[in-house]
Amino acid sequence: QVQLKESGGGLVQAGDSLRLSCAASLRTFSTYNMGWFRQAPGNEREFVGYISTSGGVIYYADSVKGRFTIFRDNAKNTMYLQMNSLKPEDTALYSCAAYRGGNHVAWTAYDYWGQGTQVTVSS
Repeated sequence: QVQLKESGGGLVQAGDSLRLSCAASLRTFSTYNMGWFRQAPGNEREFVGYISTSGGVIYYADSVKGRFTIFRDNAKNTMYLQMNSLKPEDTALYSCAAYRGGNHVAWTAYDYWGQGTQVTVSS
């Protein structure tokens, strides 16, 4: 079973940057496409981005395109989310997940989830 653990969240001001990490506890991490999602209180879980096994295919939600960057280091079993130019509307619990199949923007396409790391952006 895959265990995922996010870290790197915190309280920042608008315009600041944060880098989130998603560490996986399995040697086959490199065989999983991965995704980032976020959920703000009262909102549904929202797709943030997706990265293929090699990092050669990456998708972003329109709301973060140009500001967020997903990358991974398979040697370290870790995926990252570099978030720049943060906005108050980026405030949410950010979670990483291992892709199973189907529509990559749907949370139901993912099998394993971390518990999330909170990002709060003040104005």
